[in-house]
Amino acid sequence: MAEKNLTSVTEFLLMAFTERPEWGLSLFLLFLFIYLITLLGNLGMIILIRMYCRLHIPMYFLLSHLSFMDICYSSVTVPQMLAVLLEHGAILSYTRCAAQFFLFTFFGSIDCYLLAIMAYDRYVAVCQPLLYVTIMTHRACLGFVAGAYVAGLFSAVVRTVSAFTLSFCGDNEINFIFCDLPPLLKLTCGDSYTQEVVIIVFAIFVIPACMVVILVSYLFIIVAIMKIPSAGGRAKTFSTCAS
Repeated sequence: MAEKNLTSVTEFLLMAFTERPEWGLSLFLLFLFIYLITLLGNLGMIILIRMYCRLHIPMYFLLSHLSFMDICYSSVTVPQMLAVLLEHGAILSYTRCAAQFFLFTFFGSIDCYLLAIMAYDRYVAVCQPLLYVTIMTHRACLGFVAGAYVAGLFSAVVRTVSAFTLSFCGDNEINFIFCDLPPLLKLTCGDSYTQEVVIIVFAIFVIPACMVVILVSYLFIIVAIMKIPSAGGRAKTFSTCAS
């Protein structure tokens, strides 16, 4: 058996979808269509919220930031995937791969935090309606959003530094559409226990913590709605969570 090549990796080769090159054009058109719909839908949401004064309330303020994050989040990965489909593979430098991983983690973390904040906003609106105006002020909303951005930045910096201080050697092929963590970990060599623990801890903190906030908020919302005597009142109150 040939000895493993221990040359340090300086670039990564994305090899997703390369086993079926005949599907490349069809998948390219499909994902391009979905991507354009995503961009137009979220951009339209932001424009509508900015244009209409009736939508200048905390719920839609948070929703506009969520739409902006969705645009950024998908734009980090989808154009790369489209290039892979057209060219049947793509080469990324070490720096570009790290930048893509950082931005993906940054926007994804903010997305999670914003969903948790929006769930809390609906909890206050339904369960504490008399205090809603005093709790969800414009200043408070700005603070929540700023906190989400700062927390997302911190999470992205820690995870990116932890991931890219690992030693990559040997095979540089990533069977995926972008530089994500699981395929990167498969290329590591040497002791990576500490970095992997840090990465996993931050992943556990971001996603499950936000999920707990969302689930608990909506649990209280459902309980509060079920206490409303009329079916019409319950439907009207629950519809405020649809957005």
